[in-house]
Amino acid sequence: MAYKKLIGNGLKNSGLIFTGYPVIGRQGKIQTSGSCLYSSSIRIDVACAWDPRYNGLFFYETTAIFPVSRFRDFLLDVKKLRDMKPERLCGIDIYNGIFIRFIKGSKAYLGQTEDSVVIDFNYYRADDELTPRLNQDVMEEMEQMAFVKHGAKPHWGKNRKVGFFGVKQKIGPNFDKFLEVKNKLDPKKMFSSEWSDEILLGTEASKYDGCALEGNCVCSEERHCNPSKGYFCKEGLVYTQARVCRFSPAQVIVM
Repeated sequence: MAYKKLIGNGLKNSGLIFTGYPVIGRQGKIQTSGSCLYSSSIRIDVACAWDPRYNGLFFYETTAIFPVSRFRDFLLDVKKLRDMKPERLCGIDIYNGIFIRFIKGSKAYLGQTEDSVVIDFNYYRADDELTPRLNQDVMEEMEQMAFVKHGAKPHWGKNRKVGFFGVKQKIGPNFDKFLEVKNKLDPKKMFSSEWSDEILLGTEASKYDGCALEGNCVCSEERHCNPSKGYFCKEGLVYTQARVCRFSPAQVIVM
């Protein structure tokens, strides 16, 4: 982390080097995530950590967007959860930690209508959707705190399906305007998919065994977690209305 801070995580003041903050300009011109995008194609040792040629860094990101007025309450809830057992959040810092950034309000149909605070959680995610994450229940509780209790809006490219439940109501009247333009510009749905349709509808599909581990549902039964590996559907520790998959070794069920 100290090295990333030293190089500004790839930010460029002049397009060539990082000389310190502030860095002002268009993100596409000033950020290259550590400059690895321009490294040699034949030198894997200096390639990006996510280069598919080798098993490098592999993580997932959940991103919630809050009006400035609502962010403090969310942050206080997260601190309560942390204080109960601080080591349960240790899995996040392995994958760059928690980022806080800011977005200016805009008139874009799916944009933020007011100045907003954005929080990014980076955490482990296995290739197999039925493999629980480290401290699975803590991550799920923060997710539901953000999107349900505190009404955060989802980032359109950095979330699991649960982040989009009820998204139409959160966006407001501009949502229908967006769909109108989308259908007009893409009448044959060349740029649509089953995934995008589900996201835009913002409704919860039918539940199945293990659906909560992948974020395709909020658990309501034990089978929505992974009882065979000791993960059961429980209420949240701070936000008790949350339903999360929590590890309980004493209850492991052999399937």
